[in-house]
Amino acid sequence: MKKALFYLLLLVLAPIAVLIIITPMDSQKQYIFGLISIGALMLLGFSKHHRVSVIMMIVAVLMSTRYIWFRATQTLHFNSEIEAILGIGLFLAELYIWITIILSYLQNLFPLQRKIVPLPDDMAQWPTVDIYIPSYNESLDVVRDTVLAAQCLDYPADKLKIYLLDDGKRNEFAVFAANVGVGYITRNDNSHAKAGNLNHAMKLTKGELICVFDCDHVATRIFLQATVGAFLQDPRLALMQTPHYFYSPDPFERNLSAGRDIPNEGQLFYGQIQRGNDNWNATFFCGSCAVIRRSALEEIGGFAVETVTEDAHTALKMQRLGWKSAYLDIPLAAGLATERLVVHVIQRTRWARGMTQILRVDNPLLGRGLKWQQRLCYLNAMLSFQFALPRVAFLTAPLAYLLFNLNIIHSSASLIFAYMLPHLFLCIYVNSRVNGRFRYSFWGEIYDLVLAFHLVLPTVITLIFPKRGKFNVTDKGALLDVGYFDFSIVRPHLIIAVLLAAGVVAGIVRAVGHDYFGVDPMVIALNVGWGVYSLIFLLAAIAVARETRQTRKTIRIDATVPVVIHYASGISSRSHTLDLSMGGCRIAVVDDRHLNDEIEEIELQLQSGAISIPVSVIAHDEQYIRLMFDEIPLDRRRELVRVVLARADAWINPPKAQDNPFRSLFIIIRSVFDLFWLTWKDRREKRRHRHDDARRGNNVNEDTAV
Repeated sequence: MKKALFYLLLLVLAPIAVLIIITPMDSQKQYIFGLISIGALMLLGFSKHHRVSVIMMIVAVLMSTRYIWFRATQTLHFNSEIEAILGIGLFLAELYIWITIILSYLQNLFPLQRKIVPLPDDMAQWPTVDIYIPSYNESLDVVRDTVLAAQCLDYPADKLKIYLLDDGKRNEFAVFAANVGVGYITRNDNSHAKAGNLNHAMKLTKGELICVFDCDHVATRIFLQATVGAFLQDPRLALMQTPHYFYSPDPFERNLSAGRDIPNEGQLFYGQIQRGNDNWNATFFCGSCAVIRRSALEEIGGFAVETVTEDAHTALKMQRLGWKSAYLDIPLAAGLATERLVVHVIQRTRWARGMTQILRVDNPLLGRGLKWQQRLCYLNAMLSFQFALPRVAFLTAPLAYLLFNLNIIHSSASLIFAYMLPHLFLCIYVNSRVNGRFRYSFWGEIYDLVLAFHLVLPTVITLIFPKRGKFNVTDKGALLDVGYFDFSIVRPHLIIAVLLAAGVVAGIVRAVGHDYFGVDPMVIALNVGWGVYSLIFLLAAIAVARETRQTRKTIRIDATVPVVIHYASGISSRSHTLDLSMGGCRIAVVDDRHLNDEIEEIELQLQSGAISIPVSVIAHDEQYIRLMFDEIPLDRRRELVRVVLARADAWINPPKAQDNPFRSLFIIIRSVFDLFWLTWKDRREKRRHRHDDARRGNNVNEDTAV
């Protein structure tokens, strides 16, 4: 009955929707229609019900489709070939955005908030699990704590096997694995990179489930208890994916002044998008922090090796054969984010190349086994990595008019404004409502602009030659002693920024003297506004290249743990930690004894017992004492991992505040001003140092002369 009513309603509303899309209006009527639509949507926005959000998505899609129809039917007339090429290119870029908007709304229409399926009380029913920790060229400092955390997992020892998969064939890794009592697997070659490493391990192990952790992802103790139960509940479940949570800041968080105040780049995917995928049985395997059923992997011939994104392709293959996937949106492991922008770009380039390869060699729209919803979810994921050319087109489009007087949109400025502004406003407003806790308004443009110029060639070449390209490992755990501005990574951005600034100045000059130049001031205003808008976000993207110092080898997290301070004199006193890391801690001062007596070690008072750790005092003031841990044995380090990184609630943080588009735009503009302020400050500091060095040199010469 409900299905029949739905189709009846669709039959009635479809003609109305078509009329809304295709009915032409002059600018005045279109302004009124747009304002009415915006007002209606804002009134709906007072309700927080999900059904209202669905209605708002439909209204936003109708307004965007109306804009695309207007562009297709009224603006594609050109006076020259170059205008036609540039104008059609811009329209195709807008068409791409329109398609991805519709696909993203469909993908996120009904996000699923999955709950933990508890394991049965009888542990004999629990399946056996193999933990795979693949590594290639990462340092032992990065890998060590991942292995130790895996040993802290709350799971029966006779049903759990841990394997360090060392594709680097390093003696110190073999020795470490033997010392801590985990399996060590290596191979003669490195064929198929990470996927080949995992497939080789599958031949040598036999657990019913396989759990994969990248070598920098440290699991909490409850990881398996939270994820394995679902496999017993559903025998067709092949994959349980959890979020990739990063306890170190990425380049955007670290290099931008307001970076820590916004959701990080990956939060949208590991929040709203994967929840939406889960509803359609289209959860992506993300290469780490996931549990996979061995029989499902064996049915598809192991981890996919045809592309450089073996993870998503593996999930696609399993889903084609009717296996189910699931996503548990609880951070149960944490890893290291990319430390520098250049490494971030390299990583995203591999992802873009891999998803483009899947689009070519195993297109989700073709072949058997997938439902239409799954096909569209995968299509959206793959198309989302094709943003580079459209983004560059949007960025540079106003230059055509401002610098070369080319009209690439054949319409009056008033009519363009009338159709475009409601489309943009509703997209921003609805996205802010739906995704506002996972990504703030306008920040997606910065993320895209940072990568756009670097992804154009890899994505285009891979579309033509899908077999090209190789897997590259993301460097993790590096330090940066001196801050610097990475000109090499933003060189194209700087060139376009100069051209946009020149175009804006030229446009303003023409607007002031519009009678002399014989131009429509409204057209100039449109292009100057477009140029300024593009320039603001481009400068914010450039600001990310200002690499700040990264001298702390271990990341401190807030943790209150009782401690006993042991002094050289033999006296002890009790206190507690304020923050804690694998390399040191900050403890509250209880008296002034540390001023006169050396602290030799501290004793962390844990529920499982006490750990005594030798320490050195780094700094102190009236409130805090900063301590650095000295070298400690592996058994004590494992207990430290248990309390610092493997706590069940270690990464459960309150969600970010709901997005406010105006506040978000202000934060971006502030980041741009901070770039100029900090650059000027750095230059002034360098001049001062040069002046001081020269003065000291003159004094030395005078003393020598005397």
